[in-house]
Amino acid sequence: MTEYGRGQGSEPWHPEDPYYGDDGWGGQQANAGQQPPYGGQPQHYPEQPQQQYGGWVDGQQAGYGQAQQQYQEQYQQQYQGYDQQYYAGQGQQQSYDQGAWGQGTHTHVQYTDPQDPYAHAQQAAAYGAGDDYYGTPDAYPPPEPPSRRQAEPEPQQTDWDPGPDQGEHAFFAGGGADSDSDDEEEDDDPRAGRKARGGKKPKKKSRNGCACLVLVLVFGGGIGGVGYFGWQFYQNRFGPAPDYAGDGNGSKVQVVIPKGAGGYVIGQKLKEAGVVESVDAFVSAQQTNPKGKTIQDGVYTLEKQMSAASAVELMLSPKSRSNLIIAEGLRNAKVYELIDKSLGLADGATAKVAKKDYKKLGLPSWALGHANVKDPLEGFLYPSSYAAAKGQKPETVLKEMVTRANDKYEELGLTKKAKSLGLDGPWQLLTAASLVQAEGVSHDDFRKMAEVVYNRLKPGNPETYGSLEFDSTYNYIKNQSKIDLSISELRKYNNPYNTYYVKGLPPGPIDNPGEDALKGALNPTSDGWYYFISLDGKTSKFTKTLAEHNKLVEEFNASRNKN
Repeated sequence: MTEYGRGQGSEPWHPEDPYYGDDGWGGQQANAGQQPPYGGQPQHYPEQPQQQYGGWVDGQQAGYGQAQQQYQEQYQQQYQGYDQQYYAGQGQQQSYDQGAWGQGTHTHVQYTDPQDPYAHAQQAAAYGAGDDYYGTPDAYPPPEPPSRRQAEPEPQQTDWDPGPDQGEHAFFAGGGADSDSDDEEEDDDPRAGRKARGGKKPKKKSRNGCACLVLVLVFGGGIGGVGYFGWQFYQNRFGPAPDYAGDGNGSKVQVVIPKGAGGYVIGQKLKEAGVVESVDAFVSAQQTNPKGKTIQDGVYTLEKQMSAASAVELMLSPKSRSNLIIAEGLRNAKVYELIDKSLGLADGATAKVAKKDYKKLGLPSWALGHANVKDPLEGFLYPSSYAAAKGQKPETVLKEMVTRANDKYEELGLTKKAKSLGLDGPWQLLTAASLVQAEGVSHDDFRKMAEVVYNRLKPGNPETYGSLEFDSTYNYIKNQSKIDLSISELRKYNNPYNTYYVKGLPPGPIDNPGEDALKGALNPTSDGWYYFISLDGKTSKFTKTLAEHNKLVEEFNASRNKN
């Protein structure tokens, strides 16, 4: 195809050109009437019907020669004076690649004054005498025939200005299928002229505000989540543990602390009961308090929502203890009464359970099957502090006591050491320890008292000849604690537990010995002690012969008569 300005003069398109006689704008071409020369002002061509060349209009095809003649006359007039034109690229510029020709209004190139003496030189440089600027990246695009011209799309109207030279991403534009259908309708007739589509405006693409809201929520939520977890991490690692303030809200609660519980276990129990807010706060308060580690197992009456420091202080006070405390040397009959009182049961309820279910409470095999035993559980309700509150069952408390006794006896080695002491087994050793506990006045007496027991049990000893003769055994079977007992009375009472009447050990333990009495029975002295007496009720005096013992008895009686 011929391009403008390639020769010395204008040259019309050849009739054999495939684009010769194109439809023009919508099948209508401008009338080639008399036109003023281009040296004047730019003029617009009126759009008037014209016969098509190469197409069909009203069922008739134009003659080829006539079309060529009209074509030549038109372009001779149209390009008259081109040899005096300056193709001004610095004035108003036609943007061919954006399809401005298809708008229906020609923006004609402004030509220089024919009287300009430099016009011919500039024209020569522009139209082939100089370099070919169409082949360079900065060149103007070559003109296109009307059939290839497309309308320049109108700029999209949006409610939001993205800023200078910034486009709008498809994500922020609405429309969806509606927008696509609009574009397809506009592109149905790419050769349509201005009148065919000049009155139609593209629909505005609606903005999707939900998309922006979602983005804000996502990013805001992400930032908030990171900040929250970061703060939690800092608080857990470096911040103080959560803690209540004050001494509680007045709501009482009982907390059971198991045996051997450390700070974290105690703290967990208190947190579950609502006493403290966190385990770490309690552990910290316990470690800060100098006596904090002396907190024992048992039942504590506390208040809800206490500060950790207040909880530690109250647990160290006897006022908070709701435990059942079994003292050393208590008989089972007394222990049963204490359990009934702690659990809010009727008198004798626990004793009935013990008599009926003693085999189910965990006694070791060596504690069963002994004849003439008054209470099989005697000696196994180990002295300690126990959790016993209303609502509990007596068998639960009894079983806990037996378990502790078994653990302690296993720890001390009763089974292993009984034979070395001249005893038949751990049952006799436990019985001997109960006698030591009953007759001993202080902890310093237990080892000497144990020696007295073992020496008197020897059948051939020259002092008692195998008889124990302990008042405590008589008092046990009588369920009493008397001091003034006559010898005649003691020797007449026929009972397996009366050691004045029967030689050797009683059928079983007569109380529940504590750890010191047990250790004394396991490690007696070897000084030859056979007799003992307490003059002041606080200490005991031991002798080796009956004569020495009788002198102390006279001294004790004289002291009593004086008072």
